Amino acid sequence: MPRQSDIPIAFINSIKRDPKRGQIVATRDFVSELAKLNHFWSLRQANEWISYYQHSFRDFTDHEGDDRVYFMMNMGRIM
Repeated sequence: MPRQSDIPIAFINSIKRDPKRGQIVATRDFVSELAKLNHFWSLRQANEWISYYQHSFRDFTDHEGDDRVYFMMNMGRIM
């Protein structure tokens, strides 16, 4: 049974290191981590959650669609 407390854990597990941008999160990685914890979200749902709860992350996707990439701004923190 999925728990709400699993969502931030999945987000933290989906964070990767990028030499140019620092910490980044791809929506597809976040959805994949959520699926491991029995949350089956669409890319759109994941993007909405990131934009609502993770104020330190900004979108820097260079293409159209719901498969986005976010980076942590300077001095940001994970909520």
